Amino acid sequence: ELPETGRLALYLLGLRATCPPPDPSPQRLLVTWLKYYLEEDWAGSRHHGSPLTSYYQYSLGVLALCVHRKRVREEVIRRLLDAEHHGKLGHAGGNAVDTEAVVALAFTCLERERLVGEKLATRLRAARRAVRRRMVEAQGPDGFFGNIYSTPWAMQVFIASHMCRKEPAYGRAMAALLENLDAFTTAATMAQALPALHGRSYLDIGSMRCREEPDTLTAIGPKLLTETPGNMTVRLVVECPQPQCPQPQCPQHQCPQHQLYDRLVPAPAGTSLLDVLKVATAQEPHDFTFDTQETPQGPFLSTVLGLEAQHKKRRYWQLLTHPGTSLQMGVAEYRPHDGETLILRLSEW
Repeated sequence: ELPETGRLALYLLGLRATCPPPDPSPQRLLVTWLKYYLEEDWAGSRHHGSPLTSYYQYSLGVLALCVHRKRVREEVIRRLLDAEHHGKLGHAGGNAVDTEAVVALAFTCLERERLVGEKLATRLRAARRAVRRRMVEAQGPDGFFGNIYSTPWAMQVFIASHMCRKEPAYGRAMAALLENLDAFTTAATMAQALPALHGRSYLDIGSMRCREEPDTLTAIGPKLLTETPGNMTVRLVVECPQPQCPQPQCPQHQCPQHQLYDRLVPAPAGTSLLDVLKVATAQEPHDFTFDTQETPQGPFLSTVLGLEAQHKKRRYWQLLTHPGTSLQMGVAEYRPHDGETLILRLSEW
């Protein structure tokens, strides 16, 4: 099994933000586990030249330890520096903004808390500036850094560096974020957006003054969701892996037009892509199957028609709309439109 680096890092950040009880014993144990995972994450995959999980999770681990004011071996930090310097933080078919942002936040924290020597701090400072410069250059006409979900991460970099008032790109990103708040529907995505909306970064967690606050929470009754009336029909396509289908799951003769699956799927209007996939499994002749894996960012499409997205082989199921536009949302967030063609493609990153 892969190390739980990212999940434990997010948990420790959340735990620190909630002002835990004075007894530090439980936290110390979790910090020890995170240090262990961080070492395992890299050591178990040296022949790949990258962490077992991802640079995103690896840098989250460094950030969480720094926020808890725990030293990290300089070799661990240099691995991230080398990855940033050689442009290894991205993946095919996507962008590296969220990963670079977490790396920049980790570097800022290490320098601010003086957890590294001056020579290494100089390198961290230069890398952070390079990341920030690339973010400005990569900002799209829609105001987003990468996509809507990586934008709050990028904004935290400007906030932590005290550059948000001086950088026009930050203002454009904030305006775009405020216009698209309805895209943040899960606890994980909301947790990424809220700090930036309040002008804070995850680094502020480390300097919080925990004190007793008045109980102002008021319980309210469940709010009935308004359903979108009507139905829709979308076309669901599963492409055959390229350059050729792996044996024996996908013999070449089962891939006409390089497609393993091509059907029209009727579903209630306004439902998510995940719901569409569930409807497809219930359709006759019941030849569509899929599976998901829970992650801190929501469900991750792990298996389609028996073909698995394997992290060790750097493969993932890419979500696209016709003719080849990569979706910037997960299966639980994206809501297809009537008549839309949805494509599932097993890609490498």
